[in-house]
Amino acid sequence: MDEQIREAFGQLYAGEAMKENTRAALDRARSRRHRPVGYLAAVAVCLVLLLAGLGGYRYYFTPTTYLSIDINPSLELGINRFDKVVTVRAWNEDGQELADSLDLRLMDYQEALEQLVASESIADRLAAGELLSITVAGEDEAQCSRLLAGAEDCTAGQENVQCHHGDAEALEEAHHAGLSLGKYQAFLELQALDPTVTAEDVAGLTMRQIRDWIGSLEQGNVVESAPTGNGHGHHHGWSEHE
Repeated sequence: MDEQIREAFGQLYAGEAMKENTRAALDRARSRRHRPVGYLAAVAVCLVLLLAGLGGYRYYFTPTTYLSIDINPSLELGINRFDKVVTVRAWNEDGQELADSLDLRLMDYQEALEQLVASESIADRLAAGELLSITVAGEDEAQCSRLLAGAEDCTAGQENVQCHHGDAEALEEAHHAGLSLGKYQAFLELQALDPTVTAEDVAGLTMRQIRDWIGSLEQGNVVESAPTGNGHGHHHGWSEHE
């Protein structure tokens, strides 16, 4: 009798152990079956975050409006949708030296303009009677109007400074001609009065020289030869700081 009871309990324990082993095996199988799904989900999340990060980077560092700063030096500032400077491009040697002397990237555009106008390179030229032209151009008209008003505020106490809207569609044409947008638009005005004038004729000139040339032609005077540039030589496609 005792032996039968022991055998019965032994079978019961064996059955319970078998159940536990079976349950553990099923859990392991489920774990193996679900692990790839979880892994793929984690990879997908990481990929989404990476793409979102890259998209956010492009969103922030893509210029939406440009400020062309021309006196000779000639610079172009690329401004993002948050009114921060994200690119600085020099269009002649003087502009390159000025860009190298200032750290303008990620500044608010007004602060960048204030530093440029206060720089020795531009301040000395303004004091000598040279003309500073600030041209604002972009696809976002509201931002362009805001930046133009800000540029006018920054230079309100300065003489010989002109701030005006530019043609965003002419930006690529200007760069193809090897000129900043501001100087290119002045060149177009000049060329309308004298079709023989080329982009190379104005590349090394100051904005004062170009404006004086335009004024002379508007008065009916005949200009025998292009003025001699007193800035450093122009070079197409000067390096860009990003």
